[in-house]
Amino acid sequence: MKNRTPNVEFSRPLQVDRVPKLGSTEKLSADPEELKALARRFRIPTLHALSAEIRATPWRGGGMKLEGHITADLEQVSVISLEAFRETISVPLARYFLPHGAVVDNEQEDDADPIDNGWIDLGEVVAETLALDLDPYPRQPGEAFPGHVEDDGPADKAPSPFAVLAEKKGG
Repeated sequence: MKNRTPNVEFSRPLQVDRVPKLGSTEKLSADPEELKALARRFRIPTLHALSAEIRATPWRGGGMKLEGHITADLEQVSVISLEAFRETISVPLARYFLPHGAVVDNEQEDDADPIDNGWIDLGEVVAETLALDLDPYPRQPGEAFPGHVEDDGPADKAPSPFAVLAEKKGG
């Protein structure tokens, strides 16, 4: 089933009460139109492919636990060279959903999203998860800012003001 949620580029609704007690596995992939719309949403030149495999399991009396994996083949523009480059991103997915008004007992449940009238849009969950994993300042592998030195740790730190005292005490 597609497009239950209006204005969502990649909609794959899941009716919560139809998921078996032992759970179900859902496989999703975006079609060419959805890929173009998602690329516009993510502000990237091209999204070549997007797929996910999600295990949906009933959780906490009316809630739903989603676990799985997302794979995306896309192009981004390097902030250094301003050239487009292609990369494959692999992202784990773990999300929890509870009915509206459910009592929250712990931190994990505090992070749970609400179930919308008995439905969860798996496509939107995939899109949100991928969006959060995209590098806001992408650069090609091995690319660095000219003249910029990355911090290599303690060797780059200024000497302690007590280093002089330590030398006098030891010598």
